Amino acid sequence: MNERQSDFYQKIRNDVKHWLNDNLDKENKWVDYILAAPDLFHLLCKLTADSKIPSNKKLKLVAGIAYFISPIDLLPEAFLGPIGYLDDIAVTAYILNDLINEVDPQIVRNHWAGDSDILDLIKTILANADKMIGSKLWKKIRKRF
Repeated sequence: MNERQSDFYQKIRNDVKHWLNDNLDKENKWVDYILAAPDLFHLLCKLTADSKIPSNKKLKLVAGIAYFISPIDLLPEAFLGPIGYLDDIAVTAYILNDLINEVDPQIVRNHWAGDSDILDLIKTILANADKMIGSKLWKKIRKRF
């Protein structure tokens, strides 16, 4: 992970941490996904550096990193706070699902820093993506990636 990516990783972690502290008394059904956002970003970065990942898949991983970093996306974090990471999380799950259909899923597991099983998390995110971000936005994301 380069310095810019590392700084962004820390930004996501801090944003989520502060949001969670400010909203401890509120219930949010997407909190587990939002908490996974920094680890998902980290995973994209680690996988781009893995020599076992095919070049065409690395391009998609880089696109996922760019989507995370870009201030312009379908659910902007600048306006929504960490709730705005839900589209980034859905994009990441979509890209990772595509990747594990071509490479050994253990490669993805080896780079995962999160607590839950990454393959289960990917499946759960994809199963709930249209509820998380809306079916129209989810269709747009799938067309782009």
